[in-house]
Amino acid sequence: MQDCVEVTGIVLKADSIGEYDRRLVILTKERGKISAFARGAKRQNSRLMAAASPFTFGVFSLYEGRNSYSLREVSQTNYFEALRSDYEGACYGAYFLELCDFCTRENNEEKEVLKLLYQSLRALCHPALDRRLVRCVFEIRLVVINGEFPGLPEGKFTEGTRRAAAFIAGTPVERLYTFAVQDCVLVELTGIAAGLQKRFLPGQFKSLEVLRAL
Repeated sequence: MQDCVEVTGIVLKADSIGEYDRRLVILTKERGKISAFARGAKRQNSRLMAAASPFTFGVFSLYEGRNSYSLREVSQTNYFEALRSDYEGACYGAYFLELCDFCTRENNEEKEVLKLLYQSLRALCHPALDRRLVRCVFEIRLVVINGEFPGLPEGKFTEGTRRAAAFIAGTPVERLYTFAVQDCVLVELTGIAAGLQKRFLPGQFKSLEVLRAL
């Protein structure tokens, strides 16, 4: 008999498998990134249909097989509905999911990445926050979590940018999106984040191409 486990996480990707099934990539608190099959999730009356899609956050009940997981049920706590109905927000969110899928590994310790992703998606849903700044914060902090942040060179940036970068790198994730910056600082942070992404997160991201076109 298969063992049943519960994990807390967010769906990064959902691919169609055959006529009725989906293969999910889930970033979890307990087991890092895992893959799970959602049998029958594409059927009209499936209780898994809504949950077996990107942005779904909650507690996933899984049957643990020898080489894979099968989804039994999901207790959703957040769908990030505001992103699903907002094209620009959905593009930013999809980019964040792609970055997390790129830089995380199967069964690795990824708690901090999950916390960052969750808080960042919440920030994208907040109408008062500049999504360009949210993206900068997300990219820079993701590089920090991965242990690759080289710091800022001396004498190149304004003091405001230096303070902002230090805040992004060192403050608790729960407080990351509690500040605003002037336009000149945002321009510098955008350049810093883009350079870090290109150097340390150099994947091919479809959603990034869409963002560049917006």
